Amino acid sequence: MQPSFCLLMEAADRGDQSAANALFSALYSQLHRLAKYELARQGAPLSLGATTLLHNAYIEMAGKEGTLFPDRARFMGYAARVMRGLIIDHARNRQAVKRGGRFEITSITGEIGGAADPAELMKINDALNELTNVESALAEIVDLKFFCGFTFSEIAAMKGISERTVQRQWERARIYLHRAIRADLEN
Repeated sequence: MQPSFCLLMEAADRGDQSAANALFSALYSQLHRLAKYELARQGAPLSLGATTLLHNAYIEMAGKEGTLFPDRARFMGYAARVMRGLIIDHARNRQAVKRGGRFEITSITGEIGGAADPAELMKINDALNELTNVESALAEIVDLKFFCGFTFSEIAAMKGISERTVQRQWERARIYLHRAIRADLEN
């Protein structure tokens, strides 16, 4: 799958719409699983479904110019970050609605789960963005493990490093994020 992914990605980057469509079709089920996982992990509200999240992420990713993905791992990590951003934007919008903003008609056809606190989601997002600026390799491990749901061995295979190295990077990232979020809560 790796060579075909790279070829499709290169063709899509050159503007080949049929390659972009083939790439999306090839990854659709995996991206849909990622969207469901992301919604469950973030405790997203019922009004946002996995299919809606996936399609909104596709629209946002397709609109980006010059975004290159040398491998499937970086693509999935980027997709997870886009979905996380969309969930946080949705949570902010719902928070504004709760505070007297516009009405929003919701459906009960989503997955049932408690909605996460939008302020908490924003703190996590800020800490992850800070980690990306400080050490992007660690942030990529977090995206692949936490948001995409890959195992340590899958991440190691994708990145061409040992599983133990991935585990050490995961621990460093967790420590960094824990300290950043705790420091934010104390302020």
